[in-house]
Amino acid sequence: MILADMTWKEVEALDRNTVVLIPTGSLEQHGAHLPLLTDTLLATGVASAVEQRIPSKVLMTPGVWLGASGHHLNFAGTCSASVAGYCEAITAIIESLARHRFHRFLVVNGHGGNNSPNDVALRALKEKNSNLTLGHVGYYVYGEKAIAEVMEGPDKGIQHACEAETSLMMHLHPDKVRTSLLRNDGLRTDPPTKSLVKMWDEVSEEGSLGYATLASASKGKTIFEACVAGVVGEVEAIHQGVVYVGIF
Repeated sequence: MILADMTWKEVEALDRNTVVLIPTGSLEQHGAHLPLLTDTLLATGVASAVEQRIPSKVLMTPGVWLGASGHHLNFAGTCSASVAGYCEAITAIIESLARHRFHRFLVVNGHGGNNSPNDVALRALKEKNSNLTLGHVGYYVYGEKAIAEVMEGPDKGIQHACEAETSLMMHLHPDKVRTSLLRNDGLRTDPPTKSLVKMWDEVSEEGSLGYATLASASKGKTIFEACVAGVVGEVEAIHQGVVYVGIF
């Protein structure tokens, strides 16, 4: 079920065990070859496929397109919420629907910069509303095995406008990929570091990170199907109602 297409009376009639699915993304630069809305398009694409497979168990909100993207602001066109502002937006969506007695929520994220704010916002909500079932996850987590298997480049995970993300866009939105502008990009610190907070123009020459020249729609389809299946499984578990059992 798609929240934006429903009337209030139709929403009022829904089973309150329905899982509210909230796709989150960004409007930020994705190199020279992918559109600014890439993260939102991919997260919403996965969420839409989940809703189509189990529509009676899902109430999908519109994708949240304004993410925490301050680290990309040195590239033209990027728009960013403050971390606090982003957290407030996610909190407001959940609190609004919780007021209408929905109590199971899953944020399906497509932008790495939203991961920490999603966690902060949902932890704060859980402290105040212990009756709510709250979850957040990057859709790409469920595609890690598929990504590792199909990637030809040395990076076997998802980066930014990389082989994996570009492949996903080639599968879902081929008309939006500037294939003539595909390039491999990325900068590393010397000596190597793991702890630094960076602006994106410090790690990339033109905004992407990874081996986009190796992307293909067939790889994107494989990754997409794995991601959708994983999120479907997560929603099914939340809808059923999880219990915590001992480890012995």
